[in-house]
Amino acid sequence: MGCYLSTMKLQADQAQGPSLTGYGPGWIAINGEKVLHSMLLSSMGHRQAWGCETFEQMGAAQFDCLADWGAELVLFGSGERLRFPQAQWLNALYARRIGVETMDTPAACRTFNFLAAEGRKVVAALLV
Repeated sequence: MGCYLSTMKLQADQAQGPSLTGYGPGWIAINGEKVLHSMLLSSMGHRQAWGCETFEQMGAAQFDCLADWGAELVLFGSGERLRFPQAQWLNALYARRIGVETMDTPAACRTFNFLAAEGRKVVAALLV
């Protein structure tokens, strides 16, 4: 029996929608554009500034607005450290059977890109 070697060129998957291309203290980058404020970003292409800059400013209204974005999952990036939203803040999402995952913002950026590349309907709600 002989041993056969072959080569295969691997190509990175190309996401069709926006991509989070960088992050650091006080900023994120969307498709290379540096953003200095909290953002909402969907894998379906919608993005807007999020009406809160700190965790202490948050309440149900910040999450209620996401119920109509058509997502199956919301990734909440809570800033530089992990902080969980109060359960009642998420009622509008849970009523629509939309999942919520909480992580620090760098982890949420990485997870968003991975899920978006898989074609999942995901929204990143990111505190910077």
